[in-house]
Amino acid sequence: MKKTILLLSALGILACKNEPKDYVTFSGKIIDKNSDSLIIRSRTYSKTIKVNEDGTFKDTLNVEAGKYNIFDGAESTTIFLRNGFDITMSLDTKMFDETIAYSGNGAETNNYLAKRALKEETIYPPSLFDFEEEDFKVKISEINSELSSFLEANKAIDTALYATEKAEFDGFKEVMLGYYAKQKESQDARAAEFADLIGVPSPAFVDYENYKGGTTSLKDLAGKYVYIDIWATWCGPCKAEIPSLKEVEKAYHGKNIEFVSISVDNGRGYKEKTVEASKEGWKKMIAEEDMGGIQLFADKAWESDFTRGFKVNSIPRFILIDPKGNVVNPDAPRPSSPKLKALFDSLNI
Repeated sequence: MKKTILLLSALGILACKNEPKDYVTFSGKIIDKNSDSLIIRSRTYSKTIKVNEDGTFKDTLNVEAGKYNIFDGAESTTIFLRNGFDITMSLDTKMFDETIAYSGNGAETNNYLAKRALKEETIYPPSLFDFEEEDFKVKISEINSELSSFLEANKAIDTALYATEKAEFDGFKEVMLGYYAKQKESQDARAAEFADLIGVPSPAFVDYENYKGGTTSLKDLAGKYVYIDIWATWCGPCKAEIPSLKEVEKAYHGKNIEFVSISVDNGRGYKEKTVEASKEGWKKMIAEEDMGGIQLFADKAWESDFTRGFKVNSIPRFILIDPKGNVVNPDAPRPSSPKLKALFDSLNI
């Protein structure tokens, strides 16, 4: 009898042994959710997780250790997953990147990724590839040093991710110089693509809704240079240029130039996916960012005569028109680029 009891006890101990999980438990809560699901994906994996009405979710995933993309219907972020992790994510979509936080097994690794993403929003100048080559080399060395130091301060992250990050930073300068060379080739190609627009009458926009009321047409601005920013509220690089645009507007206030921002918002990035929703978002962003200049809303977004006339297929896009209505530069420098003020000054604006 005693042997039987001992045997059953031994079996019970074996049965209760804490074996490593061969899956990830992923849960959390999203405030002001953008959709009723999350998509977890990589090049070889994809899974959709249901998000409840109150923003909560929970599911399990069987994955290979590595980085994955989380898409919430409007924005995305990177997460590192490994079977055995038990991660809880919290997020407020109104400040997506700033509010992502993780707890549980795997949290330290993923909080590192979230903080790195925030850091990269501030350490990369928007017009980095407009730098002269020697200045570019100095800047990428500074960026590489800052990111490497940040990694070393977080050595407790998952060893596989640490190794991947270290290898990336070790080769950072060479990769960035390669991008720089390709960017210069791209700029030359763009210059050739838009060469036929230089010096000719500009395509016109007519009766675009003006944020301050009424409508505005290009002909209303005749007699002044017109610097045009084609953008959208969902476009990260567009938003990154707003502070620089405000600085340039201030520097040339009272000069013979008008600054015009034309939104091509068409519903993207909004729950309702409608132009009406994006128009409200456009008005809200202008107010929140205290944006100056002339703020206009394109009549047909990407399909308007104006955007099609300038062959716009990516944003932000900047255009300079002279006082007679002719195109000076159909692909003008960004506000954050030192080349813009040089261009204005060369025209005695």
